[in-house]
Amino acid sequence: MINSKKAVMIGCGFVGSASVFALMQSSLFTEIVLIDADKNKAEGEAMDISHGIPFASPMKIYAGDYDDVADAAIVVISAGAGQKPGETRLDLVNKNVAIFKSIIPEIAKRNFAGIMLVVANPVDILTQVAIKLSGLPENRVIGSGTVLDSARLRYKLGEHLSVDSRSVHAFIVGEHGDSEVVAWSSANVSGVPLSEMCEMRGHYKHKENTAEIATAVKNSAYEIINKKHATYYGIAMSVKRICEVIMRDEKSILPVSHMIHGVYDIDGVSLSMPAIVGADGIESNIPINLSGEEALKLKESADSLKKIIETIEL
Repeated sequence: MINSKKAVMIGCGFVGSASVFALMQSSLFTEIVLIDADKNKAEGEAMDISHGIPFASPMKIYAGDYDDVADAAIVVISAGAGQKPGETRLDLVNKNVAIFKSIIPEIAKRNFAGIMLVVANPVDILTQVAIKLSGLPENRVIGSGTVLDSARLRYKLGEHLSVDSRSVHAFIVGEHGDSEVVAWSSANVSGVPLSEMCEMRGHYKHKENTAEIATAVKNSAYEIINKKHATYYGIAMSVKRICEVIMRDEKSILPVSHMIHGVYDIDGVSLSMPAIVGADGIESNIPINLSGEEALKLKESADSLKKIIETIEL
């Protein structure tokens, strides 16, 4: 646990800048540093976002360099090539692993003692790469994982049932990507099993409805990218939420990407499962109930990630 109210954002593209904008409004930090390969870009974003400080809380937002990570509580890494229309998150692997090979050792050199939050895609693989390259304890390297996917799922279910999405408890687990798994069997609305809640609200076609919602959630990033070329507001709010949980030591349960050891026969792969998250990062896994079919799909998701990891030279 580090007693600092400083965050560092590495990568000032759409995701990095939108995340800093969300963090500026959160009052979690007194200092936010922006680092980018293009120093001018970092300076411009820092200036622009700073001009909102009179409407938020006093803080310093400025462009910096790797020396600034030494005393940071959280370093967020959003640097990397973005997903292009028609590209999957896994297509980005080699480009972004190369970028991580230049970033992570720089952080490690500064004896960074805080939490590393990986947001760049493919997030599960890059989280594992970050653990390996940084030498940090596994609990202190977290990927944004399926926090956003789970939010999209809750949003869709809230819409479907006409209830507040904050009362919907449902997780997407596995890869943040095409092999993600909706944990339907543990989904509920304030403790009421989902199928029961659906019937209360006049929905009886469970199979069709769940398939439709799962597909909409899985494809939403592709749809947004096709329409506006990038997704950044949803992930920015996810970054803000993860930072809140860490900075306030909330011990909230989030489906973040982290190293899994022995859950559902999965070992040595970073992917998303609900975990208790606090000031020290991952405190413990939450073993959610999955049906046999869901557990099988989760294992397949892990295996597909493992195959890719085995091709990466670190």
